[in-house]
Amino acid sequence: MSHDDYPTDRPAVVTCGLPYANGDLHIGHLRTYVGGDVYSRALDRLGQETAFVSGSDMHGTPVAVNAEQEGVSPEEFALDWHERYAETFPKFNVEFDNYGHTHDETNTELTQDLVRDLDEAGHLYEKEIMVAYDPVDDQYLPDRYVEGTCPYCGAHARGDECDEGCQRHLEPGEVEDPESTITGNPAEYRERTHQFFAVSEFADYLSGFLDRLEGTSNARNQPREWIEQGLQDWCITRDMDWGIDLPDENPQDLVLYVWVDAPIEYIASTKQYSERVGADAFDWEAAWKEGASDEHPEGGEIVHVIGRDIIQHHTIFWPAMLEATDHAEPRAVMASGFVTLDGKGFSTSRDRAVWADEYLDEGFHPDPLRYYLATNGGFQQDVDFSWEKFAERVNTELVGTVGNFLYRSLLFAHRNYEDGPDADAPSDDVAARIDEAVDEFAAAVNDYSVRALGDAVTGLARYGNEYIQRNEPWKLVDEEPAEAERVIYDCVALAKAIAVLFEPLAPEKSERLWAQLGEPGSVHEATVEAAREGPAGDLSEPTELFEQVEDERVEDLNEKLEARVAEAESDDADDESGADDEGDETETTDDTDMSDIEPISDDRIGFEQFQELDIRVGRIEAAEGIEGADDLVELTVDLGAETRTIVAGLKQLHEVDELPDTKVIVLANMEKAELFGVESNGMVLAAGEDADLLTTYEDAAPGTKVK
Repeated sequence: MSHDDYPTDRPAVVTCGLPYANGDLHIGHLRTYVGGDVYSRALDRLGQETAFVSGSDMHGTPVAVNAEQEGVSPEEFALDWHERYAETFPKFNVEFDNYGHTHDETNTELTQDLVRDLDEAGHLYEKEIMVAYDPVDDQYLPDRYVEGTCPYCGAHARGDECDEGCQRHLEPGEVEDPESTITGNPAEYRERTHQFFAVSEFADYLSGFLDRLEGTSNARNQPREWIEQGLQDWCITRDMDWGIDLPDENPQDLVLYVWVDAPIEYIASTKQYSERVGADAFDWEAAWKEGASDEHPEGGEIVHVIGRDIIQHHTIFWPAMLEATDHAEPRAVMASGFVTLDGKGFSTSRDRAVWADEYLDEGFHPDPLRYYLATNGGFQQDVDFSWEKFAERVNTELVGTVGNFLYRSLLFAHRNYEDGPDADAPSDDVAARIDEAVDEFAAAVNDYSVRALGDAVTGLARYGNEYIQRNEPWKLVDEEPAEAERVIYDCVALAKAIAVLFEPLAPEKSERLWAQLGEPGSVHEATVEAAREGPAGDLSEPTELFEQVEDERVEDLNEKLEARVAEAESDDADDESGADDEGDETETTDDTDMSDIEPISDDRIGFEQFQELDIRVGRIEAAEGIEGADDLVELTVDLGAETRTIVAGLKQLHEVDELPDTKVIVLANMEKAELFGVESNGMVLAAGEDADLLTTYEDAAPGTKVK
């Protein structure tokens, strides 16, 4: 890998976290795959040699559990879901160069070879551990077959993950008060011999790796805490039948833990792609193996696009495996936030989701959803989906800005210039603005920002709308025809640039625009240099690229969703089993019920910055509502050394008459502000939408500093 700006002369591999072959895809799942597809296409536009690969994750206990419930083999169950995913992704213009699965021959062979290499290099060892066992059903209980209490935070936990609490990876034997998820029987721990990977030996390497790692900040910051706490060695085998066998001597018939073979599928899928197109077209070994290429012995540019719930696997376990076996380390990890629905988490058991097939069945085109998921907030931030917000973004940005400019420009050009307007090149100002957009596009790729890719396009379209409005070519046609033709040529040049730069986000719509421009070949083959070139094609009569989403349509969609959720909740209330969402998860998304709590920021501040905040204990001496303000209260607050007036939005949430004598926490060095004619000198701190006032546990005096 390098740290040179893209495009580099090394082969790049963009991967997406493997979807778990265990349930339908909804738009929350699609965010990662759309993001990976957008980023891969953007690298292509820059001229970077790129392979975009992924595959279905076939192994693990949830597949085995659900296959048993359906009365089929785990292989049959997982293959069915794999085939559905392989059919669904192209419907959203997510076009992998290769989409494999972890149970195929290529991944099985590579996984066993890599495990042998780990063993031969001395990084594996045997250890006696306690494994959950169901004495009534007479079977061992790996991972999702057991649940209980997290030993670290006390929350309910599954066998390999504290999914409802601290999110830590859990080793076999760590869950307290174990219980079988199959029978509901209390489990007991029995001693078994398992294989361990000595991850702790790689702590120094991993610290350096995180210093080098590019991508989103959460992928660098989160794993540092685990390293600082002390890395634990990793149990890489399980007591079950479904999975890839531990190679060579295996007297206990153990299989490899799913998270051993899952990331190796990235390599296997790349290898399958090379075997299909030939090593001259793409050399998988030059990308993945150190020393395979004399020109680039460190390997290629590996970019992982994942959900933030699997950061630990991709920044601790996986790079340690790669380093131990002389493979190239990842250059970047892009970890996405989750997608919520109207501010709440998706729930598959309550049918509270917008399903991938449902979106298409409603007649919507995939590209507007791609645009929404890619540009609605930073990649590592959570994105809230609602039909209202979706309609607003489509109507305002795709229809009102991008579509409006393209249609009015190309329609005017087609009607007034039979073969298109003629000029030697775009005018200097327009050419400079296109160059600026191309530079913004390249910067977005190097910043790993799919949102900024969209901003480059919408910004160029806004410029185009302003340009055509300012020059009014319809007024120039009769009086200054040459000037009118120059203006419209500039507009068509802008449209061509938009077609090229918009291809990663809206590939199908951009190809349609390319055809309307009469440009040769396919926009999918065009690099950003084509955006700088003037238009040369014969224009066809344009049609509008994007459709307005009407208010009535939004109301209808909301009614359908609410009715579906109500029916599912009614069924759930009648279900004595109390089944939850377990087993419906995809590893790159959070598919369980989530509260409305905002995610903790990954942007850290230093202790010195914290010390700059002067936070004090205060006591409210008087409170009075401010006339004309629905929410504001004027507070007189004793801060020990002085008494201040502070305005706070508490009127609708607290009984104003009961506020005096309340102990509060105040940010004392907040800038003064005038609200409804009252100067506010500080800020009272409160939690949540209900303004739960922060106070002290004991009787700290007014003016006491919070440290």
